[in-house]
Amino acid sequence: MYRVLIAEDEALVRMGLKTMPDWEKLDMQVAGDAADGREAYAMYQELRPDILITDIRMPGMDGMEALRILKNDQRTGPVP
Repeated sequence: MYRVLIAEDEALVRMGLKTMPDWEKLDMQVAGDAADGREAYAMYQELRPDILITDIRMPGMDGMEALRILKNDQRTGPVP
C-alpha cells in the first residue's frame, strides 16, 4: 500500500483530498496532511510517504520550494 502526504493551505480543499478519493481502492492511504510547505517538509521527514501531493502556492514555504529542498536533502533519499 502506498502512503500519501497531502500539502494544501486551504482546509476545505485539503479535507476534500483526504476524503473524496477512495484511497483504499487505489491501494493507498493518507499518512498525513500539512497546511504549508514547512509542515509538509517536517512531516515528510517523519512519515517517509511514497507520494507527496502538494499545492504550488502556499504561505511560508510553497510546494515548489519544499520539493526543491526534499530533492537536495540527502536524508530524504532520491526524489524522482
